[in-house]
Amino acid sequence: MADTELMTVEVAYALPQQQKIIELLVEPGTTAYQAAEQSGIDKIFPEIDLPTAKMGIFGQSLGTKGLKPAREHRLQTGDRVEIYRPLIADPKEVRRRRAEKSKRDA
Repeated sequence: MADTELMTVEVAYALPQQQKIIELLVEPGTTAYQAAEQSGIDKIFPEIDLPTAKMGIFGQSLGTKGLKPAREHRLQTGDRVEIYRPLIADPKEVRRRRAEKSKRDA
């Protein structure tokens, strides 16, 4: 590792009342998942289940829109790995209910 230049990346997780961004140095070729593991963020927030957690880079979900999944996505210097909380409600269902309510109220 003596000849390897380390990269600075961040791992972030947020709750409504608390958020944490952990900066760490990783080797080139480190995946988003590996950085999340190395950060230890799941020790700070025990509700995070890293193997099943949805992750993204600067708001772009990994594993969608041509991006590789977290276990395959290799990080670049300055990347921020975001760990997303599970959705409480299905957004499509919420919109459907809101539309039905506005029809009833009209």
